[in-house]
Amino acid sequence: MGSAVSERPLRVGVVGVGNISQQYFDHLPALPNLALTAVADIDVARAESVGAAHGVRGVGVDELLAAEDVDVVVNLTIPAAHAEVATRALTAGKHVYGEKPLALTIAEARPVLELADRSGLRVGSAPDTVLGTGIQTARAALDDGLIGEPVAAAVSWSAPGHELWHPAPAFYYQPGGGPLLDMGPYYLTSLVTFFGPVARVSGAATRSTRQRTIATGPAAGTPIPVDVDTHVTAVLEHVSGVVSTVTVSFEVWATRAPLFEVTGTAGTLAVPDPNRFSDTVEVATAADRTFRELPVTAGYADAGRGYGLADMAHAIATDRPHRASGSLAFHVLEVMEAITTAAHAHAVVEVGSRVERPELVPAGARPDSW
Repeated sequence: MGSAVSERPLRVGVVGVGNISQQYFDHLPALPNLALTAVADIDVARAESVGAAHGVRGVGVDELLAAEDVDVVVNLTIPAAHAEVATRALTAGKHVYGEKPLALTIAEARPVLELADRSGLRVGSAPDTVLGTGIQTARAALDDGLIGEPVAAAVSWSAPGHELWHPAPAFYYQPGGGPLLDMGPYYLTSLVTFFGPVARVSGAATRSTRQRTIATGPAAGTPIPVDVDTHVTAVLEHVSGVVSTVTVSFEVWATRAPLFEVTGTAGTLAVPDPNRFSDTVEVATAADRTFRELPVTAGYADAGRGYGLADMAHAIATDRPHRASGSLAFHVLEVMEAITTAAHAHAVVEVGSRVERPELVPAGARPDSW
């Protein structure tokens, strides 16, 4: 296990205490290089209630951004506010770690990263699920040549729609939402982690005429306007030569399509759900075309949301790149933007940004051993 971390904990302020925030609050106590000091929300009463539940003060957003005991702002606002809150936090001299997507567009996101660079501050971004043992073990297997030379990957994620379970799902059907910007980052971040950056994309997209209605909570029965594509298919050409196909949809009631597979010259890898941290990886080789489970060989064990932030805090303390980086999130955002452009223009679209594959998380890495 190792000794406790010697670096001073990074003091954390959370902006936005909606549904996803509880997953962060659940895991922050297990990350000794992070210390929650304040939470904020546009609904200050809600922030006060959540803060009291976690033994910290709940305040308005302006007060948190000005606070001297906050080193990093965790931005859990709706996608439309991501760039604005990140910019304000950086201007206040604080690092930023945000939920995906990094911003609504690369035009919004680029100034955020440029401001961070000028200010000597870090920008991190979800998903950090890819740092768990699932995706990292798959990455290690690929790097070790277990299935030979990677040739192609295929993703098929689908659901009927988030309105069936989420009590306030309207934002999923507005710009910044939809299956591509909501679920795409998990898969695209994994693909870039596996094969490196994407050079160009093509794609197609559609939306059905189905009326969306909130099914649960106090707003049950309320219709939802749909202003995004609800079914998207893309072909990605990685700089490395690997070809990935990605389908994400809010239109599918049931499916038997494999979720995520990578094919190589010597086998096939069944990749676990990258929206989860630690599901198992399976492999079928050319010699034995039957899937078998792989032992865990990489990744943060028993991880949860917040591990990407802890990784960033450790990277700040040790002056190295962090894995769930703003540059990786920017590249993924540009890929998603290019997919949308390609789908609507019926064209192949070049992706201009490039990013290095993040460093592998070695087996046995734990925050309490840093």
